[in-house]
Amino acid sequence: MKSRFIKLGAIFMAAMTAVLHAGSVTTQAASVRAGVSAAMAECLHENVKTSMLAKEGIAVQAKTASAAVKKNKKNTSKAEKKSKSIQDPEQKTICGYTNLGIANVSNYLNIRAEAGEDAKIVGKLPADAGCEIVEEENGWYYIRSGKVSGYVRADYIITGEEAEKLAEKLKKTIATVNTLTVYIREKPNTDCTILTIVTTDEELEVVEEGEEWIEIKLDDENGFVNAQYVDLSEELKKAMVYTETERSAEVSDSKYSLVQTALSYVGGRYVWGGTSLTNGVDCSGFTMQIMAKYGVYLPHSSRGQAGYGRSVSTSELQPGDLIFYGSGSSISHVAIYIGNGQIVHASNSRDGIKVSNAFYRTPICCRRMF
Repeated sequence: MKSRFIKLGAIFMAAMTAVLHAGSVTTQAASVRAGVSAAMAECLHENVKTSMLAKEGIAVQAKTASAAVKKNKKNTSKAEKKSKSIQDPEQKTICGYTNLGIANVSNYLNIRAEAGEDAKIVGKLPADAGCEIVEEENGWYYIRSGKVSGYVRADYIITGEEAEKLAEKLKKTIATVNTLTVYIREKPNTDCTILTIVTTDEELEVVEEGEEWIEIKLDDENGFVNAQYVDLSEELKKAMVYTETERSAEVSDSKYSLVQTALSYVGGRYVWGGTSLTNGVDCSGFTMQIMAKYGVYLPHSSRGQAGYGRSVSTSELQPGDLIFYGSGSSISHVAIYIGNGQIVHASNSRDGIKVSNAFYRTPICCRRMF
């Protein structure tokens, strides 16, 4: 199973490279729609005889694989091995949490490896994000949220009935992609434009539910996904992993520093039209402000920023490069590549500034600013 997913990843990267070397943006979008799906179909045919490409994406359910991954990643942290716990087994479940805590901060709360202000930061818990409180230790809670486990200051966490009431106001319906890839369309039908391709396990905020089509928000734009390729659930915002990029000889000190600076804002707020790294930014406001710190001055527009620097392919990407996304051939989102196939970007009002897979959706182009 692992080798199959590695092979799929390689095919996807190869397809992206081919797209970015194409002669025009329109040709690029067409190549992605045909090339990526065809390549994935060929690989799946070799490994799963029953697999086939459906009209809205690969109709191969990834639930079995997902269950196996979750089982292998079962948390065995030292806190769960301790006998003392504040969890109540009879307490009701709210948005997946049995002992709910909600971050009561204006921006984000640091999650640390140990219970102490000097301990290593392992994640960020955004404002109004939910968490599972596992235990309390000297004014600190050991929590789990999303893919992050660690310690947070207890006095910044809302608990009990107050948290339950607040969760009812904060929770949103989320559509989680349950196939290897799925098309996001401009309208709720198969005859309209394909805006982009999204990969498995991507979480999309639901704007409106329908029996056959779900209207969703992808970053800061809307689209439609076929209902059979997503699972719906009520969710609170989750913690985000705090990851420092590896330093390599090929990356200059300034680019390495730029990436670390961008990552320091993970968990920050997304505000449409915003340009403040502390009070809220949108996607282009984020890249504009980060680049300005290193002497690169860009307009407050993702489409406008795509006209600066020089073009690079996905195979040439280096930390500090910008990746542009959008609907078909129209650019509407921008992110900073941080290495290891990941980006940091101001995604949307639900997630804020976060780290994502660089190919969570179809890139249109990549630019190197210095």
